[in-house]
Amino acid sequence: MRPAPIRQLISLLLLMNGVLAPAVLAQEAPIPVPKITGPIPATSDSYPFLGAGHTVDPIDFAKAGYVEEEFFVSGSANVYDWAADGGLTVKVEKAPYTTRILVRRPAQASRFSGNVVVEPFMSPRRHDWAIMWGYVNQSLMEHGDAWVGVTIPATSGALKKFNPARYSTVSFANPAPSAVCPGGGKNGPADIPADIEDGLRFDALSQVGAALKSGSGPMGSLKVEGIYMTTQGGDLLTYMNAIHSHAKLSNGKFVYDGYLSRNPGNIQRLNQCAPPPQANDPRGGFHHKFGVPVIAVVAQGEVPATLSLRRDDSDDPADRFRLYEVAGVGHIDKAAYSQFPNVADQIAAVGATQGTPEWPFNITCQPPIPLTDQPALTYVYDAAFQHLFQWASKGVAPPRAARIEVKEDTSESGTKPTVALDEYGNGLGGVRTPYVEVPVATYFVTSPGPGTCGELGHKVAFERSRIAELYTDANSYRAKVTQATDRLVREGWLTDSDGRKIRSELSAVPAR
Repeated sequence: MRPAPIRQLISLLLLMNGVLAPAVLAQEAPIPVPKITGPIPATSDSYPFLGAGHTVDPIDFAKAGYVEEEFFVSGSANVYDWAADGGLTVKVEKAPYTTRILVRRPAQASRFSGNVVVEPFMSPRRHDWAIMWGYVNQSLMEHGDAWVGVTIPATSGALKKFNPARYSTVSFANPAPSAVCPGGGKNGPADIPADIEDGLRFDALSQVGAALKSGSGPMGSLKVEGIYMTTQGGDLLTYMNAIHSHAKLSNGKFVYDGYLSRNPGNIQRLNQCAPPPQANDPRGGFHHKFGVPVIAVVAQGEVPATLSLRRDDSDDPADRFRLYEVAGVGHIDKAAYSQFPNVADQIAAVGATQGTPEWPFNITCQPPIPLTDQPALTYVYDAAFQHLFQWASKGVAPPRAARIEVKEDTSESGTKPTVALDEYGNGLGGVRTPYVEVPVATYFVTSPGPGTCGELGHKVAFERSRIAELYTDANSYRAKVTQATDRLVREGWLTDSDGRKIRSELSAVPAR
């Protein structure tokens, strides 16, 4: 028998070591419904991480008529490769995983809207972070919507450290632990991968969606009419562009009925051995037709960095899209941290905490500032979600907004785009709220100081003399805010509920 050529032997050895898995085109098979375990009992000694009563700003779900339950979701997920031309192939097939989900839903079926918001938890702090729930929890509960948070591989270790017994089954084990990453590793051109395969999260998110629509399991007897994914950053864009078109149910419909993106960011790699995508990778962005409604919300402070993601709005049934750039707000504010785990649980999960609940950072801006509690971004998210639900379920197209105006600034370091400002120092154009339509302050979207300070906004109130020039008295100010609020509610930029909140705030304005 003739000896095999050396190249064949090398290829065989590489295959045996898991380096070269045979490329298999991603198939259009229906997304399977995973195994659901739970709800997992909660006691004083064993409760869900991020559970009710254990966040920085606890929510009384019983008072709100809501139920919180935790489940484990187990299934088999593929690990994918994503070619430069957008082609999707299977690198590793059917690797087992178990994640956990937190489900918050109306206690009474009659209150359920039929809408479910699915949020993959954020991972920058290495523990689960429900950033979007922090913004929109009040509005979702007022409308009877459900919310589901999903643990991803990057934060699974924190769960196991927080409560080893409760989360013993949570696993995203790397299905090829002995493989070498050719050029994709973190420590050099040939790097042994981590014990966890982050790429398992994408099929897990599809299967969580299939479970929510299955008519049983996490949602019990509640009838789910639509599910919508949201989160900050590149994970959402990665799922939308790489996975969404392949993620369909047995009825041929997409698993997810729409998406709401917060600060889009760059796409992410689909497995830990893949090279990180470069900025403005053509596989990302909102330039493809997704077949479901997409709303992107970008704060004024994020506009210069996301200009490449701008595109025209569209009502094309195959390409429904809106971009809302919100004037007068920075990248992040107090609402984003309101549903952080409490300090004790942060320490239990990752061994440390940053700052305090009031200032969750290890740095101080110069001069020190409080976390802004101006709720403009929350109000826009609230309206955007309700528009997304109506667009997907009833075909009611949401309003269109002008883009925030941008100009080119030239300095010694070169030319860069910056936001054009109005006479009050607030951004021109974009989605407007009463805070910039009837201003009493300049809302800066960045602050001096190290690190995160560049993403944190602050306000500088007008001098009393300037306020007196703009508004003859308190009644004049109230009238203008009421008029602006009423118009923004009619135009769809504020929900009825948020309009009432703004009018209620006016009662605290002192008479002069």
